[in-house]
Amino acid sequence: MYRDYWQLERRPFDDFADAAFYYPGESHQGALLKLRYALENRQAGALLAGTPGVGKTQLVSTLLSQLGEQFAPCVHVVFPQMPPEQLLAYIAAELTGEEADNTNATQAESVRRIQNTLVENAGRGRHAVVVVDEAQLLVDSGALEMMRLLLNFETSSGTGLTLLLVGQPGLLPALERVPSLEERLNVKCLMRPLNDDETASYVTHRLEVAGAAKRIFTDDALHALHELSAGIPRRINRLADLALLIGFAEQRESITAEQIESVCEELVTVTPE
Repeated sequence: MYRDYWQLERRPFDDFADAAFYYPGESHQGALLKLRYALENRQAGALLAGTPGVGKTQLVSTLLSQLGEQFAPCVHVVFPQMPPEQLLAYIAAELTGEEADNTNATQAESVRRIQNTLVENAGRGRHAVVVVDEAQLLVDSGALEMMRLLLNFETSSGTGLTLLLVGQPGLLPALERVPSLEERLNVKCLMRPLNDDETASYVTHRLEVAGAAKRIFTDDALHALHELSAGIPRRINRLADLALLIGFAEQRESITAEQIESVCEELVTVTPE
């Protein structure tokens, strides 16, 4: 609706995991490099933790887009809150590309299918990747200990897959209670929110990717975005997107701190956190 008014080619603040919008903040870039190291060296497991909205999904999407064709198959479990044996059967089906009756497959059957697939996969010079999003949900379902099974598969070239657990910070103390799994996670990354300067650069970067040819947010607006969002990218996106819409409706030449504060008040009224 507002793209033509602000001379944009696309919406800059939508919450989708497009690698082109990835912003290399210090914390984000550090996590990306560590996770690439873990995968490229075919380590057994890695962990990415951060508060909701900090950009974990965007970072994982960027990471996977940078990997070569030899990192396949790649299984992405987006909602792992299911019984342990059913989850293992689901992962087995995704790795093999075959249908499976997740309600009836036993743990032994799933393990056998995964092992056979990884051996064949390694023989073709490939390395599998299993990403488990919202991994803190594994704690309640009792599936966290079952994840250790995925780290036990060995092939002639070493580990058959890399397991990447992605979740909220509460996952960290839960892992300490499962040392047999925690000790196999060779790389652990904790993402933090953006600081004031990074928030300004983040907004500018997304606008440039969207085709902005002029400055839209004033310096005080960028500072207000940081203060009101606490540097959480998802909150920044929500505030900035609505500010562009209101600015279009009111025919503003630019977005100021006053508009950002007004938008924030409206959001808090409509969707309290």
